[in-house]
Amino acid sequence: MKNILYLLFFITITTASAQDTAAIHRHFVLADTHNDALSNQIITGANLAKRQAEGNFDLVRAKEGGLDVQVFSIWCGPQYGHGSAYAFANREIDSLYALIYRNPDKIQMVYTAHDLAAAVMRKKMAALVGVEGGHMIEDRLDYIDSLAKRGMRYLTLTWNNSTPWATSAKEERFKADSLPHLGLTDFGKQVVRRLNSLGVMVDVSHVGEHTFYDVLATTTKPVIASHSCAYALCPHQRNLKDDQLKALAKNNGVVFVNFYSGFLDSTFYSKENPFLAAHKTELDSLSKVYHSDDLGIFKLFAIHKTETDQFRPPLSLLIKHIDYMVKLIGAEHVGIGSDFDGAESYPLGMDSVADYPKITAELIKLHYSNKDIQNIMGGNFIRVLRANVGK
Repeated sequence: MKNILYLLFFITITTASAQDTAAIHRHFVLADTHNDALSNQIITGANLAKRQAEGNFDLVRAKEGGLDVQVFSIWCGPQYGHGSAYAFANREIDSLYALIYRNPDKIQMVYTAHDLAAAVMRKKMAALVGVEGGHMIEDRLDYIDSLAKRGMRYLTLTWNNSTPWATSAKEERFKADSLPHLGLTDFGKQVVRRLNSLGVMVDVSHVGEHTFYDVLATTTKPVIASHSCAYALCPHQRNLKDDQLKALAKNNGVVFVNFYSGFLDSTFYSKENPFLAAHKTELDSLSKVYHSDDLGIFKLFAIHKTETDQFRPPLSLLIKHIDYMVKLIGAEHVGIGSDFDGAESYPLGMDSVADYPKITAELIKLHYSNKDIQNIMGGNFIRVLRANVGK
C-alpha cells in the first residue's frame, strides 16, 4: 500500500514530450469532484454501467478517459423542502450503492485517501459522495451525521437557493435587500464545525461572498470549491473573485474548475438565450416529458447539436481558467470539477468523461511540470481529502 500512496502523491514521468500523451495521462490519478449523473439517472433510469448515447458519464467512457476517482453529486432543487429533501438525497445515495453492488469489479465506494488508493490499485473507480445543497440537511445536525455515515465527503453549503443559515451566491447577488441575513448564522457556523469534526469537506461553490468569508473565519480545516471558475475571466456570481481564490489558497484549500460554458465564457448567455427563445415550444414539451426543466434543456441541446455547437466556447477557454488560477494561487490549489451531466453545454471537445486526456495534452503544451499536472488532475483532491478525513 505504501507504494501506491507514493504513486498517488509523487509520481514523476521523464521526457514527457517524447511520450504518447494518452500514456502520460494514464500515469496520473485523475479525480473529478463534481458529476450530476445520479440526479439525472433518477429520472431517466439510465444504466450507467453501459455506454450511454446521451449524457456525459458512464463507467465505459470513464475508463476510456482514465477517470480514477469520481465524487458523485447528490442534488435536488429547492422545491424539495423539509420532509422530502433529505429523503431524496438518500434515494440518490441508494442509487450509487446499487450501481456499485451491480458492478463490484468496476467501481468501489471509498471514504478515505487510504480507501481511494486501494481502489486505484485494484483498477476500480473510487466513488465518493458530495451533497450539493445545505437544504438537504433540513436544518438538522443529526442529518449531517447520517449523511456522513453513508459516505458524504463534502457538503455544498447552499445551491442557488439560500438556506435559513447560509446565503447563496445567486441570492446575495439578486436578492440581498430582501434576505433576512447575509452569510452564516450561528447555526451555520455550527454546521461548519460539525462538518470539520466529522471529516466532511466544506464546499463553498454556490455560496455568496458573505458566506464564503464566514466559512473561512470558522473552519479549522481546508475547504474546497468543488466546481467553480475564475470571476476575472467570466464575471458570473458563481465564480470566485481573485481575493476569494487567494483566501482559499491561504486556507490550503482547492478550487476545482467547472467545465460549464456559462461559467467559462462571458458571452455564452447572449448566444444561448436567443436559441432557447426560438425553440421555446419544443423546450416546454421536452421539459414535460422529462419532468425536469434542466433535462429538457439538455435534450434540446442534443437534438440541435449542430446549432448549439456554434456557440460552445473553445477548449482553450477552459484551459485559460485553469492557467489563470494556477498563476494566481499555485498549481497545488487547483483541480478538476467538471459539472458533467449538470449543464447543457461544455467547451468544444469536452463531450464526456472520455475527453479528460485533452486537458492533460493542453497542460503539457503549456510546459506544465509533471508534478503540477498530477496535482491538478488528482493529487490536490487526495491531499485535501486526507487533510479533512485524517487518513
